Amino acid sequence: MNKVKGLKTKDLLGLRYLSAEDINLILDTTQSMKEVMTRPVRKVPALLGKNIVTLFYEPSTRTRTSFDVAAKNLSANTTNIGLAQSSVKKGETLIDTAKNLEVMGYDGVIIRHKMSGAPHLLAENIKGAVINAGDGCNEHPTQGLLDMFTMKEKKGDLAGKKVVIVGDIAHSRVARSNIWGLNKLGAKVVVVGPPTLIPIGITEMGCEVSYNLEKAISDADFINVLRIQLERQEEGLFPSVEEYHKLYGITVDRLKKCKPDVVVMHPGPINRGVEISSEVADGPYNVILEQVTNGVAVRMAVLFLLLSGKKPMLMKKGL
Repeated sequence: MNKVKGLKTKDLLGLRYLSAEDINLILDTTQSMKEVMTRPVRKVPALLGKNIVTLFYEPSTRTRTSFDVAAKNLSANTTNIGLAQSSVKKGETLIDTAKNLEVMGYDGVIIRHKMSGAPHLLAENIKGAVINAGDGCNEHPTQGLLDMFTMKEKKGDLAGKKVVIVGDIAHSRVARSNIWGLNKLGAKVVVVGPPTLIPIGITEMGCEVSYNLEKAISDADFINVLRIQLERQEEGLFPSVEEYHKLYGITVDRLKKCKPDVVVMHPGPINRGVEISSEVADGPYNVILEQVTNGVAVRMAVLFLLLSGKKPMLMKKGL
């Protein structure tokens, strides 16, 4: 399986395939990119002349928009293609779509797809960089990276920190990327949710499982709350959203029993009153909007490292 360039190869397919060194390189580069975002003119010519296409076969607001902003901040040219606008509607295969884009001069493809492994398939069939923006229930590596960057901003070194991931673990690509990445940085990861939403064998990834929310979060440094996918409710995986909130919802009353400096995170979109209360979503415990800002910086870092052709050591000397 491909590793990451210079990062060491051309693609970012998942945090499962990265070393701690690779992850820290991206996070260190993210800090430089966040500084760029504070300038009066938030634009550098690092990717001037590069052509990037976002190929999204599933809906997205934050990820798609932040990749677009990140690319433009680096002076790259971007094209956005959604399923409804693509020739997939006419029967074209994913590989044929990507190969046609490649011969048009695109240097990188950012893809979100409902099929796990779709980015890997592309990476094996085109020369340009492939960045996974979420594939099925497999991984969402840039979300994992921005989550870890946000955690490091708040509490420094993640070694020994306890991160509790709450919610629909079974269907969450965000959970998987967080587990892979956090383990490599030395954090302790505990997943919490109803038994029907905890996949068999999840502990083999290097995390613990708990079904008792209060106990799990009592000594947590971070609580990463996953969106409950209401579309899954038809499958009867939990009795009702009211019951879910009663047992696993993050509320102010629950947080009062935690560490005073506990940090609440959420990848969005939020279902208020289901996985998280409005008091928490709008209160001082959470860093949800900071995660969105950091998402742009992380994606700038990934694009820079994969497409600029510059050696990492040059980054500290200016972009």
